Amino acid sequence: MVTREETSNIEAFITEQGPIMSNVKHENGLTSAHTIDHDSWEQVGLLLVTSFNCAYILSFSNLMLVPLGWTWGIICLVVVGLYTAYANWLLAAFHFINGQRFIRYRDLMGFLFGREMYYITWVFQYLTILLGNMGFILLGGKALKEINSEFSDSPLRIQYYIIITGAAYFLFAFLIPTMSAMRRWLGISTILTFTYIIILLVVLVKDGKSNKNKDYKIHGSKVDKVFNGFGAISAIIVCNTSGLLLEIQSTLRKPAVENMRKALYTQYTAGLLVYYGVSIVGYWAYGSAVSTYLPEELSGPIWVKIVINFATFLQSIVSQHMFLAPIHETLDTKFLKLDESMDSKENIKRRFYVRAVLFSFNTFVTAAFPFMGDFVNLFGSFSLIPITFVFPSMIFLKVKGKTSRLEKVVWHWSNIILFSLLAVVTTISAVRLIVNDVQQYSFFANT
Repeated sequence: MVTREETSNIEAFITEQGPIMSNVKHENGLTSAHTIDHDSWEQVGLLLVTSFNCAYILSFSNLMLVPLGWTWGIICLVVVGLYTAYANWLLAAFHFINGQRFIRYRDLMGFLFGREMYYITWVFQYLTILLGNMGFILLGGKALKEINSEFSDSPLRIQYYIIITGAAYFLFAFLIPTMSAMRRWLGISTILTFTYIIILLVVLVKDGKSNKNKDYKIHGSKVDKVFNGFGAISAIIVCNTSGLLLEIQSTLRKPAVENMRKALYTQYTAGLLVYYGVSIVGYWAYGSAVSTYLPEELSGPIWVKIVINFATFLQSIVSQHMFLAPIHETLDTKFLKLDESMDSKENIKRRFYVRAVLFSFNTFVTAAFPFMGDFVNLFGSFSLIPITFVFPSMIFLKVKGKTSRLEKVVWHWSNIILFSLLAVVTTISAVRLIVNDVQQYSFFANT
């Protein structure tokens, strides 16, 4: 159990005591510029479903199934999906410990394990968020370039579209400052999501039926197959989790644990069926030759590609905001005036500058390193595996280990050891892929 001495180490926690709104400083020292304890589980469930069915799913056929093939691919999809759902379900329970509420993952880890783990969690989360957002910017740019390609034999360089995408993301983040404020946009996001997914599936089925020369063999040397397979496992983890559960859970009204689990059930049923379905049908349609961006492969009239790519681009503007919201919350809490409204004249100015700096940095790095798959594999291996699988078991052992049955203790120690080793191996695989791409592409390559 957590001792009184450990409690004194934490600088940011609160108790569940009713609705907590933005711009309020609470009795235990927690300050947040964003809204807490406000949203329904239906809103968060829809947010999760639409956000995970984002532009990334257009690359998963290549990233997840090509390196693994049918047998191992389906096995890994099922096992990782179930295990990720369990890990998030477990972590949701630790939103409260001894009546204290933790709205940030790093605060929880710092409370239980000290300042070193606070900073390690902080680095892992922010690497995940920043790299993920760069991947979003790249995919949005790719969608715009595909539209241009339908009207020109010599489309503009990808960097132009990356800049346009970064500017669009900045504008949305400036106008819609918090995760809770996305409520009015979820209906539009849902319509856009199912528009491009339904059209995409129809065309994929048509192409798959007409494609008689599909090859499902796993290509490459034995070493390549092994490393690429671990990279695919990283991609599967990425498509199922964000590493931001406590931050998302903080927006829920009480009972926050029960409501978070209801939202997770929605994600891992309706949501998972969609992004797994697109990935499987895409691989079935084109085999091991499937592109890293599915719309590149599609047959049919020009309007099909235009609608899919344009809907994908617009939907990504909304969905990327959920994954980047914790960074916005941190920066807003530090730089905005918390004794004033979020929309006060001074805070609007400060929010503009903060968002501009963040998206300028992300857009520049994305333009310089446009390697789409590398973003997914790297943050899936180095940071998401520990955050999703290792840390929740560490938390369980710290909080409940002394009073739990032996088999539970063994189970969680096994998780810690197994997934720590997996994180090392998949990180090596991701770095290897990046090294290969750096050798193949120059900076600011027109991919």
